[in-house]
Amino acid sequence: MPSATYRATDFAAAAESLEAELVVATEHRQAMSESMGWRALVVDLCDVEGSARAIAGVARDHPLAAVVAVDDQGVEVAARAAELLGLVHSPPASVHLTRDKVGMRRRLEAARVRQPGFRVSGPGQAAGLGAEVGFPVVIKPLGLAGSRGVIRADDPGAAQAAEARIRAILAEEGRPEDEELLVERFVPGAEVAVEAVMTAGRLRVLAVFAKPDPLDGPYFEETIYVTPAELSADQEDDVAAVVGEAVAALGLSEGPVHAELRLAAEGPTVLEVAARTIGGLCGRALRFGAGISLEQVILSQALGLDPGDLALSARASGVMMIPIPAAGRLRSVNGLEAARRVGLVDGIEITVPVGSWLRPLPEGDRYLGFIFASGPTARAVEAALKEAHRTLSFQIEAPASAEVR
Repeated sequence: MPSATYRATDFAAAAESLEAELVVATEHRQAMSESMGWRALVVDLCDVEGSARAIAGVARDHPLAAVVAVDDQGVEVAARAAELLGLVHSPPASVHLTRDKVGMRRRLEAARVRQPGFRVSGPGQAAGLGAEVGFPVVIKPLGLAGSRGVIRADDPGAAQAAEARIRAILAEEGRPEDEELLVERFVPGAEVAVEAVMTAGRLRVLAVFAKPDPLDGPYFEETIYVTPAELSADQEDDVAAVVGEAVAALGLSEGPVHAELRLAAEGPTVLEVAARTIGGLCGRALRFGAGISLEQVILSQALGLDPGDLALSARASGVMMIPIPAAGRLRSVNGLEAARRVGLVDGIEITVPVGSWLRPLPEGDRYLGFIFASGPTARAVEAALKEAHRTLSFQIEAPASAEVR
């Protein structure tokens, strides 16, 4: 796992519930407890082969039963380590495709999986390629995640401006000036997210989230996820079928799958497939069977254990990722206790410490926190999440011009 993950606590709790001993591999020792001893391994998650061999080295003295990635940054390391150890895994080359936006698009295109039309853009080409694809388009950097640097452009002028802004973000990250960008046709329609698990090449859909807030741009800041999504049986079948086609095309065979799709007029259209579970703390919105968590399901599957009843809780549930409203330094969070008292709200986690610098999308890369709710219907849950958010307020001190970066 990356040391900055939101999810260490939830995976640790899941492991404890299964009486499984954890070995944690991350890039900073300070992210781990001193008491972990040999079970704390420092690796470079950007060095897939080196990190995988370090994990395999641990297994020579302390045999491992499974290797599981917590977030995107670790999926390739986990797959390669599992391969070296002879453990059940998806092929590392297939997992790599989930981290390669262009490679994924080309593989899905070859398999005729429904997805947006696209082009790969070099410097100064976004406007012209946008015209080829057909405006409006969405321009994406290849090496960033979480909607960072993703911008909609409705015409050539907007495409030029979007490309310049994205390249400025890439420059901040020390990435090459001539790095390619992805130019995709914008697909109108509601968006859904699918949580699923692969076992021996068989896809099992665990949950489908609706995203009730429109995601039409110019930036694509995700806020609310609620489940069950209000889909017809035919729509649910179509969504599951398209995700199945996508994972088959990519060659994924084991472990968690998170997919994002648009419900377009021509049918569900694949935006993204990841070899991991849903990000942030959003997995807390899901409970299966007798109250087991998403992390318990994933670890059980990896360990070859029966996770039991995987039917979702009868209550609707949801999560809101609290967006950053402005750039500056966070000075205070107000209304927190009142927001927690809103009916159907189960909890609120503020994950950004007071005093931190904030940047909204498309330059920013995080949220202020998470609101969780559950109730009789998805619409009631959505209303509760929005009311709790309205109850919160954030004092953000605007930066001086020299402090903006």
